[in-house]
Amino acid sequence: MKTSKNIVLSSVATAFALTLVIWLTAGNLASRFDVVNEKYFPFFYPWQTHNPTTMAYITAWVGYALHNILAWGVIYAAKQQKPKYEHGFRWFNWAMLGINGVFYILHWLQTQLWYDGLAIAVPEVTSQGSVILMLVIILILETPRRGLAFGKKVKFHKRFMQIVREYHGYIFSWAIIYTFWYHPMENTFGHLAGFFYIFLLFAQSVLLFNRTHLNKYWTFALEAIVLVHGTLVAISQANGIWPMFAFGFGAMIILTQMYGIGLSTWVRRAIAVSFLLGVSAFYLLSGNLAGVNEVIRIPFIDYALIGVIYLLFLGINALVTAVRPEK
Repeated sequence: MKTSKNIVLSSVATAFALTLVIWLTAGNLASRFDVVNEKYFPFFYPWQTHNPTTMAYITAWVGYALHNILAWGVIYAAKQQKPKYEHGFRWFNWAMLGINGVFYILHWLQTQLWYDGLAIAVPEVTSQGSVILMLVIILILETPRRGLAFGKKVKFHKRFMQIVREYHGYIFSWAIIYTFWYHPMENTFGHLAGFFYIFLLFAQSVLLFNRTHLNKYWTFALEAIVLVHGTLVAISQANGIWPMFAFGFGAMIILTQMYGIGLSTWVRRAIAVSFLLGVSAFYLLSGNLAGVNEVIRIPFIDYALIGVIYLLFLGINALVTAVRPEK
C-alpha cells in the first residue's frame, strides 16, 4: 500500500509539474499565431489558426501516429511476456514512461513552432468522443467487481469480457494520445485542466502490470476527476451547462463508481441521499425544475453506449458463429 501511495503522489506531482511548464511557456502563443479564438458553431474548436501551415498538419499527425504506435508496441510486447502484477517498475514501465516523456517534449515544441494540433483536421467531437468511449469501457471492465448499477452484477457474454480485458489498454492509449495531440499546449484554464487530467491518465498507462494500476482508490479517482474537470471547464466557459457535468458525472458515482471502493451500505446510502437533496435544492432554488433532466443525460448516454457496444458484439459474434460454428 505504501508503494502505491508513493507512486500515486509522484504521478500527481509530475502531472502538476508538466502542466506548470505549459502555463509558464504558453503566454506568448496568442501574439505569435493568428488564432481563431471564436466558436462559430457547436463542436467547432476555437484554438486553431486561421491559416494552418503544412508543417502543422505533418507534425501533428506524425507525432500522434508515432506516439500511438510506440505505446501500442510496448503494450503488445509486455503482454507477450505474460507478466504478473508487481510493485516494481520493469522495462515496459520505463519504456512507456520514456515514450510519453519524449512525446510531451515534442508536442510542446510542435505547439511553440506551429501551434495547431489535430483539431485543424478533425472535429472536436472526436476528441470528446474518444474520452467518453474510454469511460464507458471502464464501466464495462469494472462490472464484475462493482456491478453496473447499484452494485448489481450484469452477466455479459464471457467472450465479450475477454475481449474488453485483452484490448482495453490499446483503446485507452489511443483515446489519451489522440486527445493529447488534438489540443495545442495553450494555457487557458480548460487546456491546463485537461492536460493535467491527461497526464494522470498517462501515468496509469505507464503502470501497466504494476499493482498500483489496479488500486481501487487510484482508479476511482481517475474516473471521478472527470466530474471536477468537466464542471470547472464549463463554468470557466460560462456556457450555462455546468450542472449537466456536475450532476451527471455525480450521478455516475452514485449509480456505479462508489460501489468499487469498499464503502459500507450506510455510507453509500448517506452519499446518495445527500446527492439527491443537493440536486433537489439546486433546481428548486434556481427555479429551473425543467432542467432537472440534466442529471440523467450523462448516465443515459453511458448506459446507452454500453448497450450499443454489447449489441454490436452479440451481432458480430452471432455472425462469426454462423459462418464458422464451434466444433
